[in-house]
Amino acid sequence: MQWRGRRGSRNIEDRRGQRRAGGGAIRLGGGGLGVVAIIVVAYFLGVDLTPLLDGGSGSGPVITQSGELSEREKAMGDFVSVTLADTEEVWQGVFQSDLGRQYDPAVLVLFSGVTQSPCGNASGATGPFYCPGDQKIYLDTAFFDTLSQQLGARGDFAAAYVVAHEVAHHVQDELGILGKVNEVRAQSSEAQANALSVRIELQADCFSGIWARRAEDQIGAIEPGDIAEAINAAARIGDDTLQRKAGRVPMPDSFTHGSSAQRQRWFERGYLSGEIKQCDTFSTRNL
Repeated sequence: MQWRGRRGSRNIEDRRGQRRAGGGAIRLGGGGLGVVAIIVVAYFLGVDLTPLLDGGSGSGPVITQSGELSEREKAMGDFVSVTLADTEEVWQGVFQSDLGRQYDPAVLVLFSGVTQSPCGNASGATGPFYCPGDQKIYLDTAFFDTLSQQLGARGDFAAAYVVAHEVAHHVQDELGILGKVNEVRAQSSEAQANALSVRIELQADCFSGIWARRAEDQIGAIEPGDIAEAINAAARIGDDTLQRKAGRVPMPDSFTHGSSAQRQRWFERGYLSGEIKQCDTFSTRNL
């Protein structure tokens, strides 16, 4: 992905000068999964394990000023900013040409360690997420190291796919989809809520594919091998793959994001079609 020296987004809120201090020793309890396995599951299954990783003290985080960012942190911030700018350009075009309306972009919050959001603490145990409460995306760029080193999703476009996926949740919010589905989920059984969550996530993957296609056609930032990196990332973060990595037998009723095959399929569908209407995950039986 060609991103160096390109325009970044103004919709970045950088909190990385604030970091967490203190905290107890890591305690896993009897027969735990292990630190890496727990964090892997937490990143993608929506489980906030911050208290466990704090040693279960129950106390809130202590925030201190950490000083200057490293060169790598600065570079990662620039990368996210450029990627976010590309999503803004693409979705502004889609909303105007396909929907006849304006796109109101999300703000992306960069943080290190832990920060606050209306949806609860954002931390290394929650992973990147979109919060409808303030329409912001929360991302600790250290996650990209986990994505590459622990999960095997290497390459800058794998990281760009993560950003595009969270932006896609904002697109769903803008379209009124996210709010309606969350209302239904709140009144559903756990299994039904999980099934709806899968459809939301797969649609976000499809929207991410639309972004990749239009970024390739309109911006020219896509290089050979980039799409393969995104498809590999989709496979590496499927619920079934992550559950196996954590030493568990995959349980489809517990899936909240979709299987590896489903995530790949819906990303490819968005990429090949480039059309929102092809991303209706709610009216199909075959995900």
